[in-house]
Amino acid sequence: MPEKNKTYRARIEGYTSEGLGVARIDGQAVFVHRALRGEDCDVLILKVLKNAAFGKAVRVYAPSPHRVEPDCPYYGRCGGCDFRHMDREEELEAKRQRVQDALRRIGGSDVTVEGILSGAPLHYRNKSQYPVSADGQVGFYKARSHQVIPVDCCRIQKPQADAAAEALRRYIRECGVPCYDERTRRGLVRHLYVRTNSAGQSLVCVLVNGRKLPREDALVSFMRQALPDAVGVVLGVNTQPTGAILGSEYRTLWGVDVLEDTLCGLSFRLSVPSFYQVNHDMAEVLYDTAVDFAGLTGHETVLDLYCGAGTITQVMARRAARVIGAEIVPEAIADAKENAKRNGIGNVEFLCGDAADAAADFAARGLRPDVICVDPPRKGLSPEVVEAAASMAPQRIVYVSCDPATLARDVKLFAQEGYCAVRAAAVDMFPGTANVETVVLLSKGEVDSKKVRVEFSLEDMDMSGFQNDATYSQIKERVLQQTGLKVSSLYIAQIKQKHGIIERENYNKPKSENTRQPKCPPEKEAAITEALKYFGMI
Repeated sequence: MPEKNKTYRARIEGYTSEGLGVARIDGQAVFVHRALRGEDCDVLILKVLKNAAFGKAVRVYAPSPHRVEPDCPYYGRCGGCDFRHMDREEELEAKRQRVQDALRRIGGSDVTVEGILSGAPLHYRNKSQYPVSADGQVGFYKARSHQVIPVDCCRIQKPQADAAAEALRRYIRECGVPCYDERTRRGLVRHLYVRTNSAGQSLVCVLVNGRKLPREDALVSFMRQALPDAVGVVLGVNTQPTGAILGSEYRTLWGVDVLEDTLCGLSFRLSVPSFYQVNHDMAEVLYDTAVDFAGLTGHETVLDLYCGAGTITQVMARRAARVIGAEIVPEAIADAKENAKRNGIGNVEFLCGDAADAAADFAARGLRPDVICVDPPRKGLSPEVVEAAASMAPQRIVYVSCDPATLARDVKLFAQEGYCAVRAAAVDMFPGTANVETVVLLSKGEVDSKKVRVEFSLEDMDMSGFQNDATYSQIKERVLQQTGLKVSSLYIAQIKQKHGIIERENYNKPKSENTRQPKCPPEKEAAITEALKYFGMI
């Protein structure tokens, strides 16, 4: 066991998910700042935990040929970039290997990551989110802390973002505007949000702990001076004592509250809450890869969960018969519908609802998509989404992920449902950082002879259940409080369907309904029924 404040000689064997070098000292894993694979180092132990230790390299005996001098003056202080001490070749291989290791060790899969696709490493981020400290500093958090490091020029952000940050500093300073203090929960300005399109136009949002700012006209003036091509300045309301950046309300101070961009030959309207890949050029590569993995021929029905503003939904719609997108953020769904309309894409539908709830409802209705595409947040899929997606028995599942660990965890869950990873590719969406995007194709083996294919139409179906009445989470909470039972979204959907809440119009019921879905046990059916009565749904 290594001891704190002692120095040991060790060889760096690989990297952590955060880009730290990994060595073994006295049988213990030690994570070493700024160390490169293959280097022999003297490592000073800084912190010792139960199963690992942290240290820094105080001497490198034979520097790796991939070691370079960091090109950012904030490297090591700002927590935004992890790989600026290595060249691009080593960075890309480290990311590819990270994905490969996760799929094998966590996912239990023997699929080979085909390679890593990369693009321009500088000034690629089209969305910037700057925290603001209580004393008015605008920058980025120090690694593993909420200490704001002021940054004047960022190597990966657009120049427009740097200009907006300086304009906000000027507004705070000259107008004497109080900034938010996380400890006291007082003050106003919390975050700066800047989104920039491929034409150089920007949409600016200032997130505040309140509903207005002093001298809002001055804020608008400063932003317009700094960003001549800005299309709008928006005020976002966030009064919650959490680490969340975006708020629940938005008010346009000047201009418009949406930004337009072109991606994969399609036009998209983006509001502040809408999800949109931060690297425009690599997003096109990512989506082309996803479409390739989906194997679309023009005849398929595709279900796109976590569809955001409908980007990948519409990209796939050009190669499929019908695509249905689901997303929990109402503003994003509004943008998705508008985007489909402006692009003249008529074979898409968008539903507002939680992914688990949407998947469960679709499964209960008998929807059998040929392809399911998922692009979840970093936390990955819930077991309920995996269960519901598999119960629809698609031929292929395309999983787009920004976190190899949660991706691998879910790949293992899908394997238990009969879906195996057959293709995988890494995409360097975030150069300079330890983050990496991945596309995995999951395919079903032999189709169980007991399963039936159900042809299904959504045209005349009542979709109000996605947006009205009690949510699935509320029903689950009610059941747990009253009975102590835990129920899945799939079980709730089955009972809602039984009581006519989920309608089955245009559903050609087969003679035999031998599906693979687990049936809700009687005691859970009774508990769910009571909850539906409690909420006035039956």
